[in-house]
Amino acid sequence: MKFEEIAQTAKEEWDALQASAKPSIVVGTATCGRAAGAMEVMEALRNELKEREIEANIMETGCFGLCDAEPLITIKGPGGPSVWYRNVTPEMAGKLVEEHIVKGSPVAEHALGAAGDGQVDGLTAMSDLPMLKFQVRRILFNCGVVDPSNINHYIATGGYQALNKVVSGMSPEDIIDEITRSGLRGLGGAGFPVGRKWDSCRRVPSDVRYVVCNADEGDPGAFQDRSVLEGDPYSVVEGMTIAGYAIGAQKGYIYVRAEYPLAVERLENATAQAKEKGLMGKNILGSGFDFDLEIFQGAGAFVCGESTALVLSIEGKRGMPKPLPRPRTTEVGLWDMPTLLNNVKSYSIVPWILTKGADQFASLGTERCKGTAVFSLTGKMANCGLIEVPMGTTLRQIIYDIGGGIPKGKAFKAVQTGGPSGGCLPAELLDTQVDFDKLTAAGAIMGSGGMVVMDEDTCMVDVARYFLDFTQKESCGECSLCRLGTLQMLQTLEAIVAGEGDPDDIDMLLELGEAIKTGSICGLGQSAPNPALTTIRYFRHEYEAHIHEKKCPARVCKDLISYVISADKCKACMICLRECPVDAIRGAKKEVHVIDQDKCIRCGVCMSVCPERFGAVECIPGRLTEADNA
Repeated sequence: MKFEEIAQTAKEEWDALQASAKPSIVVGTATCGRAAGAMEVMEALRNELKEREIEANIMETGCFGLCDAEPLITIKGPGGPSVWYRNVTPEMAGKLVEEHIVKGSPVAEHALGAAGDGQVDGLTAMSDLPMLKFQVRRILFNCGVVDPSNINHYIATGGYQALNKVVSGMSPEDIIDEITRSGLRGLGGAGFPVGRKWDSCRRVPSDVRYVVCNADEGDPGAFQDRSVLEGDPYSVVEGMTIAGYAIGAQKGYIYVRAEYPLAVERLENATAQAKEKGLMGKNILGSGFDFDLEIFQGAGAFVCGESTALVLSIEGKRGMPKPLPRPRTTEVGLWDMPTLLNNVKSYSIVPWILTKGADQFASLGTERCKGTAVFSLTGKMANCGLIEVPMGTTLRQIIYDIGGGIPKGKAFKAVQTGGPSGGCLPAELLDTQVDFDKLTAAGAIMGSGGMVVMDEDTCMVDVARYFLDFTQKESCGECSLCRLGTLQMLQTLEAIVAGEGDPDDIDMLLELGEAIKTGSICGLGQSAPNPALTTIRYFRHEYEAHIHEKKCPARVCKDLISYVISADKCKACMICLRECPVDAIRGAKKEVHVIDQDKCIRCGVCMSVCPERFGAVECIPGRLTEADNA
């Protein structure tokens, strides 16, 4: 079947859905939605409609990015407005159906906003919401909009036009030139120019080549690759197929971690549907080009994000980086054949570039970093979720304009970018532009797109300890400096947060961190010290307080804090006394309570149960003893 016929069939199905006289309900059922109860909400809505004998179109979609609003649904009544509803529960199903679908009146108290630029009395248009108005959605264009299990939805919104254009008349050189001119850099973290990598792989003499997608997303706090695979798997499949045509490969692998079952399911469905329509497999669209994809599930080793470790894992071997010196994967990769390896987002944007043009892609971004960046925005912010912004957007714009700032009137302390391999940047660097080069210059990295925001209640020494604990456990053990050096750094940080730090520890961490970066053969070891090095660079005073004053200024480290009861505020209600798990509080009715500092385990229960109107229990930096009570 010709592509024009495929596209026409898809468009007719999509247009019929949009123009249907039936009410429609769209439910976000990505992992974030499911974790919040989206499947239960959808079942409750189905039951409610069935009881009322109302026929409706109910569609699942991926993550729209507003993760803290999940379960997130859209309802459009017959001839009425289309409205997004946030934090929907099964108990709300009856009211939403009755008011919005039956009566045609949006339920304002549960509404997030009117769909798109829609005008609904009393509701903000979704496009005007702070978290959305500053975004530019290219990679996330279809996420939360189409049914990710229906290839016709993807085709109807422009999908596979790029592949048809490619096989209908573009040469491999034309494709690579367009990608090169766009300025696209690898969005998996390294930022290597994509066009140059494709060209390098194509030029290696070989009859067999492979295309590999690195979907082994293992950073704590990162979920953008998973969201793309769950919300728009076809874009990745199409991008990889185009890459295969460009470099002369007939086989590709998507390396995805087994902990992403929904992403795996939707990828398998996407490849199967592409084959059914002649968009994958033998003689694609009658062009004579053959290309097939296989889904490979990894075991979740963080080190397999490194190219040579990932390749060995697909081959059935232990996933660990190949020793130096080693040829590039583009020269000697999977089964010793030239292998093109890019990230989920890098492949996903390829169809957009070839459809819209390199110049339009390059119209956004900075001089050296073009296009957009996708981030998992998490931590201490009003709005958390998935965002896509032009390269060059500042950290301040992301955290305050999009993220809504720090809740509860707390002060911003730091933002960590790049996952466990990244760095923590302080308030004075909030105007740093987000791109590969400027973040690296500040001591952090772009990484795969994790961004964790911290407020004044965060201990930066403990943050460094947390990430060192992760990278130390994920080290494959091949390099002595990485295997033993990260362990020594971790043990030193553990001693510091336990109040057992030594005055020479800071200098030792700096020296050891630089040695590990220099002596490790892969990106895991070379970047593992970054959290410690940047927190020392920007928050050295917190380390010094832990070591010299035996205090945790943020009041996080249990061995360096104390709980005390204010005699002026204590009402002798005995609540804290009864709830203390170790009987460390003494007192009686009408008798001011006192915490026995030698028995106190610093669990914080007393502070959590003290009535807010009293506020008698306080956490203070430093470790008191019973003698201090006296």
